[in-house]
Amino acid sequence: MKKQKIFITGGSGYIGSHTCVELLENDYDVLVYDNLSNSSKESLKRVEQITGKKIQFIEGDIRDEISLYRAMQGCDAVIHFAGLKAVGESVEKPLDYYDNNVNGTLCLLRAMKKSDIKKLVFSSSATVYGDPQYLPLDESHPLSTTNPYGATKLMIEDILRDLYKSDNSWSISILRYFNPVGSHKSGLIGEDPSGIPNNLMPFIAQTAIGKREFLSVFGNDYDTSDGTGVRDYIHVVDLANAHLKALEFLISPCCEAINIGTGNGYSVLDMIKAFETASSREVPYKIMPRRAGDIASCYADSSKAKELLGWEAKYDIQDMCEDNWKWQSNNPNGYN
Repeated sequence: MKKQKIFITGGSGYIGSHTCVELLENDYDVLVYDNLSNSSKESLKRVEQITGKKIQFIEGDIRDEISLYRAMQGCDAVIHFAGLKAVGESVEKPLDYYDNNVNGTLCLLRAMKKSDIKKLVFSSSATVYGDPQYLPLDESHPLSTTNPYGATKLMIEDILRDLYKSDNSWSISILRYFNPVGSHKSGLIGEDPSGIPNNLMPFIAQTAIGKREFLSVFGNDYDTSDGTGVRDYIHVVDLANAHLKALEFLISPCCEAINIGTGNGYSVLDMIKAFETASSREVPYKIMPRRAGDIASCYADSSKAKELLGWEAKYDIQDMCEDNWKWQSNNPNGYN
C-alpha cells in the first residue's frame, strides 16, 4: 500500500513540527509548506534528527494560490496550521489577521478543490467559544469571540461548514485546541516564540532561565480559586497525536468540530508552582492589570474526541513542565 503523503501548512511551527514527528514515526510522508514568518527551518532539521527521516519543504505563503496548487500535487490530505495567532496583536492589527488567516485559508481551499484533495484537518481554537456560559466547554456551546484572532478561527469554521454543505464529498476535522504547552521528550524541538512570548509557558520558562526579569501575571481578581486565569493546558505531543487520529477519522465524508483538551483547568499560579518544581528554579512574577479580551476560566469537555477519534490526553501538568524545562534549558535561545 502506498504511503499517504500529507501537505502541512505552517509545518515548521511549534505544533506543526511536533505533528511532523508523529506523522513520520507512523509511516506517513510529509510535505511542509511554510513562509517561515513565525518559525525556523531549524525545527525541521531537528525533526529529521529525531525521526531519521527526510521532510520535503517548500517555502511559500498560503495567500499564493498558484504556489499552493503546484506544491500540493500528489498529496492525499492537508493539515492546516498556518496562521497568525497572538490575541493581543490581533486587536492591534486586525486587517493582517483577516488577510492572513481567512484570505489565506480561502486560497488553500480553492487550491485543494482544484487538486481534488478533499481531506482536511484544521487548527481551530477554544477562543471560538468566547466568554464561557458554562464549563466544561462542549462542542454544542454557543460560538462567539472576544478578539479578532478568535473571529478569524470562527469565520474559517463557518466557511468549512458551508463548503461541506455545498459539497458533502469533503472530509473535514476541525480541532478546537485548548492551550498547548510542553515539548518533545528529546528536548530538540519546542516552542520558540519570536520576541516577547504571548503564551504563558514560554514566558515562565524564559523567566526561570533568567532571560526575563519576572513574569507578568495579568489579573488576580478573576472568579477562580486563586484569582488568576484558569486554562486547560495540553501537552503538545498529545495534541500532535490528535492530528493523527483526526486524519484516520477522515475515511468517510464529514465536517466535525472536536475539542482537544485534557478537561483539567489550572490557574497561572498552579503553572508557576509546577514549573518551579520541575526546574528547581524560582519564577519571580508581578501582578499586572487584566488584558483586554481575556476570560476567567476555560477548560474542555473532550468526550467527543474519545468517542469519535479514540483519543485522550496522556500527559499531566508535571510532564508538561519537565519537558518544557528540558527544551528551554537545552536551547536557552530557542533555535538560534
